[in-house]
Amino acid sequence: MTMLDFLDYASVLVFALTGALVASRAQLDIVGFAFFSCLTGLGGGTLRDILLDRTPIWIANPIYLGLGCGAAFVVFFTAHLIESRYRAILWLDAAALAVAVAAGAGVAQALGQPAAIVVVMGIATGCAGGLMRDVVANEVPLILKQGELYVTCAFAGSLAMLLAPRIGADLAALGCAGVVFALRAGSLSFGWSLPVYKSRPPRV
Repeated sequence: MTMLDFLDYASVLVFALTGALVASRAQLDIVGFAFFSCLTGLGGGTLRDILLDRTPIWIANPIYLGLGCGAAFVVFFTAHLIESRYRAILWLDAAALAVAVAAGAGVAQALGQPAAIVVVMGIATGCAGGLMRDVVANEVPLILKQGELYVTCAFAGSLAMLLAPRIGADLAALGCAGVVFALRAGSLSFGWSLPVYKSRPPRV
């Protein structure tokens, strides 16, 4: 198994867990759990593969569907044991974002895409699944939460992936994931954020 394969498996599994936890907050049945798990876990990778003209990972290898459904099954029977499911979603999502950005940027780079496309694919892979999850669940998407870093984390991590030609693809992927998680964790724990736009009265 290559590093990119591992990152894809990890991102699908962890994002699928967040989807199942969202389903538990909505009190859905087991089919609803599976739907949210697969949508969240596979959404970003599917978008990446379509844009890069590849066969989506879950069609090329149906084991990814099994991961999504397995995560749904586990959470369906264990979600009640978690004290704060929303807090669990935030931290699992942070971990999933880190590995998904590295997977997306790494795949684009392995295909010989230019730097700009590597960065965009990292962001798309990391953010699309969670965005789909939150929109379908009728919740404010995490990527739009005011005062939190999210897309910025994916952007910074994708830039780190561009160091691959100098330090090696595997090391760059680990660095990418580390940058993403560190920034997202800092935002959740310490309130790191970027300045937001504030309207001003028009000049007279």
